[in-house]
Amino acid sequence: MDFRKELYNTISPLLLQNGIRHVDLWNHNVEFIEQEQSWERPAVFIEFAPVRWNAIMPGVEYRAEPEIRLHIVTDWQGCTAATGGTQPTATGELDWSERLHAALTGLCGHSYADFDLQETQTNHNHEDIVESIDTYTCVAFRRL
Repeated sequence: MDFRKELYNTISPLLLQNGIRHVDLWNHNVEFIEQEQSWERPAVFIEFAPVRWNAIMPGVEYRAEPEIRLHIVTDWQGCTAATGGTQPTATGELDWSERLHAALTGLCGHSYADFDLQETQTNHNHEDIVESIDTYTCVAFRRL
């Protein structure tokens, strides 16, 4: 089985079990949010970056270390005043990355292993939503 299909089928239920309301493949969903049918948030869109395969046995067995990006999309609730009312504190939008990391780290399957977080970016270019992009890597295998 292709590692992308296996990984998607493994990650999707785990995301839903951890409070995510919508899971799909990434298709620039946030950029065209006004044009798409609405989806519940928090949502995660799974993006598979291009994969560079290395032949272990040419024509038979291959190995790669692909990047998988999770686009975590939440509603922006703004900041709330901390105790004393002088400093703002970030609300729950920024907690999803940590929560999902705890649920996903170390996943292994037949066609991939060692799924782990490598980078987190936060994108504020979408007015009333926040998009955090967590980049994971794993070791993927392809046998023909």
